[in-house]
Amino acid sequence: MTPSNQTTRFLGSLRAVRRFSDRAIADPVLRDILEAGRRTGSSKNTQPWQIVVVRDREMLKRLSELGGFAGYIAAAQVDIVLVMDSANNAFDCGRLAERLMLAAWTHGIGSNIASLFPDENARKAKELLGIPDGRWVRQTVAFGYPADEKATRVSSTPGMGALMPLGRKPLGEFVSWEHYGKRA
Repeated sequence: MTPSNQTTRFLGSLRAVRRFSDRAIADPVLRDILEAGRRTGSSKNTQPWQIVVVRDREMLKRLSELGGFAGYIAAAQVDIVLVMDSANNAFDCGRLAERLMLAAWTHGIGSNIASLFPDENARKAKELLGIPDGRWVRQTVAFGYPADEKATRVSSTPGMGALMPLGRKPLGEFVSWEHYGKRA
């Protein structure tokens, strides 16, 4: 297997994890994840972000109540709130989120993105964390070691009772060549 195949397989192994164990994330590991995030590329290298790292159990619980499907934040070991300069930086926000998630996965730490909505909930999160009004906050990323082996194979949201489909569309359904809808 070539190194690029190993990398591609690793990238494809990332899973949304919504059930976390009680195992703490060591400070050096967390700093390694944050360093990878710091090095994320951005449009014109503007680096339009700051993050708030939340470990406090009560604050995790409060944040978990600010999104329609964010209940798993309460059980996470860490939640990273992505603070952007403006809504115009939403694409870079996604880049940052995935970079943090992949860095965590190299350490065996699972993660999942949570959206803070509606707008009132995003405002509450900003108040709770002291984030200035002019900043845009919509996403957080919850981190923790998976609760068990099924936490990386069965996708479910605590309290929702629903299983999400696993797997991906075949490449032939995903890719168009030269013109939308033109299959190989």
